[in-house]
Amino acid sequence: MPYTEAMTRTDRKVGYKPKSKYSQDSAGAEAAARDTESALRMIEGRWKLVILYHLFVRPVMRFSELEKSISGISQKMLIQQLRELEKDGLVQRTIYPQVPPKVEYSLTKLGRTLIEPLHALCRWSEKHLAELEANRARAKANVQN
Repeated sequence: MPYTEAMTRTDRKVGYKPKSKYSQDSAGAEAAARDTESALRMIEGRWKLVILYHLFVRPVMRFSELEKSISGISQKMLIQQLRELEKDGLVQRTIYPQVPPKVEYSLTKLGRTLIEPLHALCRWSEKHLAELEANRARAKANVQN
């Protein structure tokens, strides 16, 4: 037996393998992956994070204000994304009984808990944007060759 193997295989000598604080059993890892996937599904899509960002900046916005502030989004898509965010409990829709109807959107308490993770993602993207764009350009050049 080589010297390094004799030195590193202490589990044979002590009779057990110490558990790492980072290791998880496969059931725990699968449950964590499912939970993460479910959480990410709530904010996936091209527009949801943009909508949430605008509601972080301005806590209450009317539908028309959201539509004007998000360039490139269709009215149908904005309605769909807002409904999904409302269904997931991240956005609250308030309808005022008047003519013409007034509808306002705001973040729920749960939605506001996403502020810090979204800020962290923004900081990360600002720090790495040039590198990400260079990688995309390099990949695009490789595909064309």
